[in-house]
Amino acid sequence: MLTKRIIPCLDIKNGRTVKGINFVNLRDAGDPVELAKLYAENSADELVFLDITATEEKRKTLIDLVKRVGEAVNIPFTVGGGVSSIEDVSAILNAGADKVAINSAAVKNPDLINQLSAKFGNQCIVVAIDAKKINDQWKVHLVGGKVPTELDLFEWAKEVEIRGAGEILFTSMDHDGTKNGFANVALKQLSQMLNIPVIASGGAGKIKHFTDTFTLGEADAALAASVFHFGEIPIPALKQELRNSNIKVRL
Repeated sequence: MLTKRIIPCLDIKNGRTVKGINFVNLRDAGDPVELAKLYAENSADELVFLDITATEEKRKTLIDLVKRVGEAVNIPFTVGGGVSSIEDVSAILNAGADKVAINSAAVKNPDLINQLSAKFGNQCIVVAIDAKKINDQWKVHLVGGKVPTELDLFEWAKEVEIRGAGEILFTSMDHDGTKNGFANVALKQLSQMLNIPVIASGGAGKIKHFTDTFTLGEADAALAASVFHFGEIPIPALKQELRNSNIKVRL
């Protein structure tokens, strides 16, 4: 059995790490390079770095910041935000990232997933999916959760896998920042229907939520932000608890 991964997420706005609730009410959480370094030293398995306003502001990811994070850490990190072409992905990987996350651009041009996977290999292509429940159906949202679509979460996730994504990062907008636990029912459905890893995102508030998402939600990795940024859950303590619950993690 593969080890389960713990992934702090750095949402970046104006060069600073921020965190909100249900994708709004953002507050400052510190310098991204310093935080990245701290997580790498404190047993995080990977990092995800999202330039959360790049798509909305119609600009590219902050490459200089990617370089600085790459120089500061020795663990894999994924970069997303405003990624919409082969050139964007090439620039981000050349700046030091290990993987690239695409979201809105993949929905607008699904063939981009095929192109990126063919050129760079599926191991470094992550498709991020933000979704919320509307009339009992999980609907995909774009542009940092601001633009609803008619796309069904599960149908889109399957298509993404077929097109060559190496991993899916599923964020439940309903759970984001609430600290009430991950969307484990949806996660379990995704994990059972897909053959690629699923990263759980949105809802971490206590250690039990991580245990639940690995057991009930069958997620391969769990991503969180505020509980790590504000020191509520130290990663070494979290991993020890997971191991005590017979969940395989790298200490």
